[in-house]
Amino acid sequence: MTPTAEPAQGHHRATYREVLAEPRFRLLFSTRAVAITAGSLRITTFSVLVFAATGSALLSALAFGIGFLPQLFGSLLLGSLADRLPPRALIAGGYALECAAALLLALLPMPIAASLGVMALVALATPVFGGASSRLVAQWLKGDAYVLGRSLNNIASSGAQLFGLALGGAVVAVLGPHRALAVSAALYLGCALAVRIRLPRLERGEFGGTPGGARGGGGAAGASLHGAGLLLSGRTVRRLMLAQWLPPAFVTGAEGLIVAYAGGHRFAPGWYAVLMGCLPVGMLVGDLLVGRLLRPPTRERLVVPLMGLTGLPLVGFAAEPGVGVSSCLLLISGFGSAYGLGLQRPFLDALPQDGQGHAFGLLGSGSMTLQGVGPACFGSVAAGIGTGGAIALAGGAAVLTAGWIRTWHPPPSPAPVRHHPTGSEKGTEQHAGSTPAGS
Repeated sequence: MTPTAEPAQGHHRATYREVLAEPRFRLLFSTRAVAITAGSLRITTFSVLVFAATGSALLSALAFGIGFLPQLFGSLLLGSLADRLPPRALIAGGYALECAAALLLALLPMPIAASLGVMALVALATPVFGGASSRLVAQWLKGDAYVLGRSLNNIASSGAQLFGLALGGAVVAVLGPHRALAVSAALYLGCALAVRIRLPRLERGEFGGTPGGARGGGGAAGASLHGAGLLLSGRTVRRLMLAQWLPPAFVTGAEGLIVAYAGGHRFAPGWYAVLMGCLPVGMLVGDLLVGRLLRPPTRERLVVPLMGLTGLPLVGFAAEPGVGVSSCLLLISGFGSAYGLGLQRPFLDALPQDGQGHAFGLLGSGSMTLQGVGPACFGSVAAGIGTGGAIALAGGAAVLTAGWIRTWHPPPSPAPVRHHPTGSEKGTEQHAGSTPAGS
């Protein structure tokens, strides 16, 4: 039983070449990849700076996670702006804001609390320009091309994170942390200029923005809270969001214990980095193969098995395996993350047409927030039962989530929302003939 009904349209299997032939998507895709690299460089360098200044592992971990945890609050308070303001200005402005934050950290000596506050403020705004970008991807890519666009964004995210982590170590070693932050700022500035110069300006009718106050009252905060309430009150949207939030949170909880697991088992120096790289490599391969080789209905039928695959290998850590087996288990777990591709079209179909940007922002910010909470929760568990047991428990939780989704009955088409046509109502128009979007 699949978690969602198969679409009436969209059995056509797109290709990555088709997706990359869309120049506007190509621009968003390339600038996002560069921005993720810049973000990985900035986050790791900032964490190094905080640890060097304080000697506190707790503050260093907080510096690493401060860019993720506030995003859910930003989506709840500001998310509606992703549908109400011109997307080019939002996306370019977002990259410019990231650039300014990296420059502040690089050039101005600040107390640790102030520098953490700068990072938190940027994180509050992230869901807005991330949601605007995902909304444009959903508008420009139709049917299976949209799903492959999401696959390409996932691949770029995994690859850019790996490259950013490697680049971070090299740049910090050669230039020092402050100059490394300046390099991050330069990359963000390049993204902002590319979007500002090359992305066409869209009029309100083209990007579907609604007048202020059209969705709820009380300005941006009131409209955002009202819109989030509407989105989460819908059973289909809520379930599809949870399906995309929970397994990554559990897997990230396990990932956060890899360094401690390697140290506790006295693996050779450097092996912890290999283990940490196995998950994103598995994710990259999974998205590439599942996105390229499987037809849309097959991807959607495999949601539950692939979701179970994210967690089942991690249960093997209960046996305290060595480095070779651990690497294989993590690679297989990462491969299972491709389950998300089978949820992309059902999720898009379930969204109100005038709230897609807000929904994508909420989806991304909720996922990032839970991925920040996961390591803290399972780290606490590891103090009592050991790292291997805690990793196995995280995997078991992902498997149970897959079992819960297996109990779903295919939902009916989403009911029309008064004055706000749903994605399902326009699904035939959107997906016929050919046919998030990362935040």
